[in-house]
Amino acid sequence: MNALSLTPAERQQIDQGAWFSRLSEALRNDILQRAYVRRLADETMLSHRGEPAEEWCGVAKGAVRVSSVSLAGKQISLTYVEPGTWFGDIALFDGLPRTHDAYAHGDTTLLCVRKADFRALLQAHSELYDALLRLNCRRLRLMFDMIEDLNTRPLAARLAKQVLLLARSYGVQEGDEIRIGLQLAQEDLAQLLGASRQRVNQELKTFEREGAVRVEPTRLVVLSREKLLAAAAR
Repeated sequence: MNALSLTPAERQQIDQGAWFSRLSEALRNDILQRAYVRRLADETMLSHRGEPAEEWCGVAKGAVRVSSVSLAGKQISLTYVEPGTWFGDIALFDGLPRTHDAYAHGDTTLLCVRKADFRALLQAHSELYDALLRLNCRRLRLMFDMIEDLNTRPLAARLAKQVLLLARSYGVQEGDEIRIGLQLAQEDLAQLLGASRQRVNQELKTFEREGAVRVEPTRLVVLSREKLLAAAAR
């Protein structure tokens, strides 16, 4: 990889990613040597559901929106892949088609490894098998947590937890406030939580009255992490 292909801020997001930063220096360097950079404009489709997998990717800037299509033909957002996170390895392992659509959310920079190079990395570094196994175990735990929350916790608690997660991944500290950099409409939040936009709007208004957040067009500002933590624990 040409080191100049990533900006210093983008390279930092990759290097400091929770999973990538724990790899050995030799494996990190080999991944970077085999990777290439893709820059995508907002809403650019990265991959279609049902198509063969050809790349393993890490997000260096922006986000990747993973979505599905409802029976009524409506796009439903399932998750957002944040900077520093790698994805796309499952379909490269099992050889099955992609299970969902993936779009750039905002101007997005990806570090990509072609399928042949991914296989070469696995052959050269047995460490990568263990690292990816740990990564997928974490994904499974998060998925089970989400299912449990959906079935056992009220919407207010799930919404507070989601806002805290967004603040951790995309938050920019501005004095005592944390501005969430990821642009999300209330409909996007509702889809992530399996709720209606109207109910999410009601809960956000309650959080505003309590002084936990401030709602701006396509943005959320966290005013009190403590109040959100209390709401998430209800």
